[in-house]
Amino acid sequence: MTAAAPADDRGAREVGRRIRSLRTERGISLSELARLAGVGKATLSGLENGVRNPRLETLYAITAQLGVPLTAVLSAPGEAPTVRGAAVGATLLEVFGDREATYELYRMRVTPGPAQLSPAHSSGVTEHVTVFSGVLRAGPADAPLTAGPGGYLRWTSDVPHTYAAVGEEEVHASLLLRYPRPSTPDG
Repeated sequence: MTAAAPADDRGAREVGRRIRSLRTERGISLSELARLAGVGKATLSGLENGVRNPRLETLYAITAQLGVPLTAVLSAPGEAPTVRGAAVGATLLEVFGDREATYELYRMRVTPGPAQLSPAHSSGVTEHVTVFSGVLRAGPADAPLTAGPGGYLRWTSDVPHTYAAVGEEEVHASLLLRYPRPSTPDG
């Protein structure tokens, strides 16, 4: 599952630049981030240098270890990034926030076929899905939930989680990710 830009595209280089910047701001070595995220050092190096297409699962694993939302590496002003996975295609519609959290709102499609397994997000991240058409099975990998048109699913996604279309119909849904803000000494 790859982000929309081909590896030789400026988009892949920008994603890599953002990953490197976030990693160095946090004082984390390339080797350490690769280990923490469960990705190969060569893969991470290729992403940072813009010579590899980033896979959605890989980006989620990396951003979880950096403690930032996916959009921190995908979006620049004026862009509407689309991410694709084994079963999921999601287009970012809006990023917004309040004192407690940052939110990412996506338009999501889930194609029939094998399920997509996504890695855990940072602690406390929740996902909220409203299904418009089709039947979706999604949620924690060990206890997925099911919803049809008009249905709503919510789960804490700091564990591996899955998305799958049930049957032969493509699922159309909205996905809202909620990333809690770190606590500050002032409360």
